[in-house]
Amino acid sequence: MILDMRVFRHLADIPPAFQGAVVAIGNFDGVHLGHQALIAQAMRHAEALKVPCAVLCFEPSSREFFRPGAEPVRLTPFRSKAHRLAALGVDAMFALAFDADMARQSAQDFVLDTLVGGLKANCIVVGSDFRFGHGRGGNATVLAYMGAMEGFGVEVFPTVMAGSDEKISSTLIRSHLRAGNPGEAARLLGRPFAIEGRVEHGDQRGRTLGFPTANMTLDGYIHPTFGIYAVRIGIYEGDVEVARHNGVANLGIRPMYKAKEPLLETFLFDFDGDLYGKHLSVELIAYLRPEAKFASVNDLVAQMGRDKEQARAILAGG
Repeated sequence: MILDMRVFRHLADIPPAFQGAVVAIGNFDGVHLGHQALIAQAMRHAEALKVPCAVLCFEPSSREFFRPGAEPVRLTPFRSKAHRLAALGVDAMFALAFDADMARQSAQDFVLDTLVGGLKANCIVVGSDFRFGHGRGGNATVLAYMGAMEGFGVEVFPTVMAGSDEKISSTLIRSHLRAGNPGEAARLLGRPFAIEGRVEHGDQRGRTLGFPTANMTLDGYIHPTFGIYAVRIGIYEGDVEVARHNGVANLGIRPMYKAKEPLLETFLFDFDGDLYGKHLSVELIAYLRPEAKFASVNDLVAQMGRDKEQARAILAGG
């Protein structure tokens, strides 16, 4: 998908054509079905008002700012998030830095400086659990009150439920991935969870075993439970998907060889070529088994063959 959404990293960069927009505010990690419903409502307002539809989020997020060095929890790093939002038809993404100044800013100043002064927002759409400002001092009620005072509309969008008693959230999706349930994560995302990145040079051990793999780091991504997955892979040139394959992948530290950092090592079915430097999107479809240490290389290769056939059977079934 070609990215035609405009991305702005600073308030001073926003031209008049993108001021006065309807703005959906949130973290939007995952751009899951709940996020999609909220953004669709913002787009309806924008169409009625004949103004652009934009999203406002923070890069890095407040969580990353307050917990530096913590294990990554992102479902969608910046590039992936931008592409997901563009695919929904969003006109602009205001990706502002969450820094020490932003952390100190009061809820009132955030409204006056960012929403009114910087964005000149026409209407704001937020979820019912929206919090903002220093110490999370502002909420949807505060925002609505200030909107009435400053002349912009506010809609508080109701929570989208995953079932009778569970709301769709990025936190819930992370819990499914950490529990080895990529199918449940996909149900809430509206698509399979994918890890995107460039293929890097590895130790080429898979090639010597008859299973050449495309190796990618998990830089910035949440760590789903380690193990073997049936996967689908998109190969990209720029922003355009040029090929698609089924495959099987090892996500983890390879107990047989003790990798220092987690890797995603993907074996593509029915592929013969060089993937080094290519951009891949690897979708986790089904969890097959945990990582394991085998008594011998022959035992490892035999298990890899079984994993391959199991993945083929699962993916052939849709």
